[in-house]
Amino acid sequence: MTGRPPLLFPLFAGLETLDGIGPKTAQAFGGLGIEAPRDLIFALPVSGIDRSVVDSVQNASLPSVITVLVTVGTHRPARIKGRPYRVDVQDSATSFQLVFFHARADYIQKLLPTGQKRLISGKAELFDGIAQMPHPDHIVPEEQADQIPKFEPVYSLTSGVTQKVMARGVAGALSRIPDMPEWIDDAQKTKEDWPDFNAAIEIGHNPQSLGEMSVDAPARTRLAYDELFAHQLTLSLARLQEQRSPGRISAGNGDLQAKVLAQLPYDPTNAQRRAVSEIALDMGTDLRMNRLLQGDVGAGKTLVAFMALLVSVEAGGQGVLMAPTEILARQHLEGLQPLAESAGVVLEILTGRDKGRERTAKLGALERGDIQILVGTHAVFQKDVVFHDLRLAIVDEQHRFGVRQRLELGRKGAAADVLVMTATPIPRSLALAQYGDMDVSVLDEKPAGRKPIATALVSAGRIEEVVERLRAVAAEGRQCYWVCPLVEESEVVDLTAAEERFKYLRAKLGEGVVGLVHGQMPPADKDAAMHRFQTGETKVLVATTVIEVGVNVPNATIMVIERAETFGLAQLHQLRGRVGRGDAASTCLLMYQAPLSETGRRRLEVLRRTEDGFEIAQTDLEMRGAGDLIGTAQSGLPKFQIADLERQAGLMEIAQSDARALLAQDPDLSSPRGEAARLLLWLMRQDQAIRLISVG
Repeated sequence: MTGRPPLLFPLFAGLETLDGIGPKTAQAFGGLGIEAPRDLIFALPVSGIDRSVVDSVQNASLPSVITVLVTVGTHRPARIKGRPYRVDVQDSATSFQLVFFHARADYIQKLLPTGQKRLISGKAELFDGIAQMPHPDHIVPEEQADQIPKFEPVYSLTSGVTQKVMARGVAGALSRIPDMPEWIDDAQKTKEDWPDFNAAIEIGHNPQSLGEMSVDAPARTRLAYDELFAHQLTLSLARLQEQRSPGRISAGNGDLQAKVLAQLPYDPTNAQRRAVSEIALDMGTDLRMNRLLQGDVGAGKTLVAFMALLVSVEAGGQGVLMAPTEILARQHLEGLQPLAESAGVVLEILTGRDKGRERTAKLGALERGDIQILVGTHAVFQKDVVFHDLRLAIVDEQHRFGVRQRLELGRKGAAADVLVMTATPIPRSLALAQYGDMDVSVLDEKPAGRKPIATALVSAGRIEEVVERLRAVAAEGRQCYWVCPLVEESEVVDLTAAEERFKYLRAKLGEGVVGLVHGQMPPADKDAAMHRFQTGETKVLVATTVIEVGVNVPNATIMVIERAETFGLAQLHQLRGRVGRGDAASTCLLMYQAPLSETGRRRLEVLRRTEDGFEIAQTDLEMRGAGDLIGTAQSGLPKFQIADLERQAGLMEIAQSDARALLAQDPDLSSPRGEAARLLLWLMRQDQAIRLISVG
């Protein structure tokens, strides 16, 4: 099936084909991202107005929408220009006024004849202690009460689209929905008591109460599930596609791993052992591995990665570990060199810095297979880098690294397995949304001996005390980080620039004690400054967030983060993880600009309370929403119209296991349920996924 099924044509026609929508209105709908009747179907109301009839306005808590039967009394036309026209009315218990601005007297007299009963509905408010209702939304004779909806849905609007236009458009779009076959697993649907798709959409647009509009109402949940299921089907198809390209069996005998473990001064955690065996199991099959290794700061990902690289060497091949920056690549080299030596494995580094003869020699050794494990930056992508037998490619810090590069790296080795590592704990729902095509290993334990980091909130007014504390720590031979939010002084944002802070601290603590690194520096200067800090020559390093990921200086025991309230929680957690890496007690000082907002304080308090990155990430998700958390633009995170990633993580998990199960039974989606699932993919605009089926 290559083209959209005819059954769905009416839903993907132009908006102008709907009654009462002209070209101008159709263009206005574009402001809401609505381009076809199909989009109107999924633009569910965002709130609702209860218009059920009450006896009187007397005991109502105002302002609120009131629907009440009244007897019309005296009309009071405006005596002075610009004043409102008022009408006295009496309900069963009290009298109040209806108010009209710029009104035509003859029209209002016809609408509200004195002495007659009318059912009115609108927003009532108190004015000088007396109830009044300006411009009621509805005024009808008692016998036409059914013209006022008991519950009225309210939609998101944009300029040029009113509630009336929206309601008319939705009604037109709903009339075009064909009878949809069921793509949800029967057992799942029965267990949750979900309505059919057509019924769910109908309830979604015509709720009878606010309860029917809540995230967990059956109709809404079902529609959210449809969205998540389509998304997970797409990811599972991509995964199937990757696995269909032949993999290679890389089975290790464990000899080299045993040598390294014997040299370690500590025992690996259970989580590390579990991750190593999951990876080795994947590598031992002829399917290509595509696994994400997620671990909190200091959970020991590097050891797991090295064990995986040893499996590829034991199998007679090579492995490569790629880092996003040269600083991190060199650090990996330093950390892994002793381990490689204990196993008798040849480990080498390749970065943009390698030139001329030295580079040529490394490339030759790599091609002959003399280098068994290569650590590098994206310099390993260059055309002239050829491996003898690449079995495993490990990518550190995935979010710096697009899917395209992941695949390019895989091409360097025929069917190389791919392992992606990230130190950013991602809540389960987001991990599934973003990396649903991958299998996930999680390191959720800290290695023994890691000391907790004391975290304190300090107002910016106490900077002098903080500097004195740094002076004392430096005198003991310890080191400190000082993180600033911005590099250049900007008039708009009152944040202290790193340059200014560097000069201030240098004046206080003396020449040669303070170093500086920021994103705008030439790479060689940045490396030199980092090197001076790593060797202990400088005691205080003033930095922007370039030190966020991976930098390892065990002697650093204090982390000062200036204007902490301007950072994301996950970022603060990452920065804090730069200290507490040695055997001394460490502290993280979160400096904030007083006064802190309520949410600002709540976010910083979470950091003070816990060091669990997953708990912190979950809080961040609840407080900021998915888009802000990863910066949706560059995260590849899908935008869902109905599903709520913050509150429906469990639904995403079910959708993933269901999508994988369906494709395991029916990889071509040719069974009746498979055909229905194809229809869902078309309906959800997942055209790429459909191309994957046809390719497969």
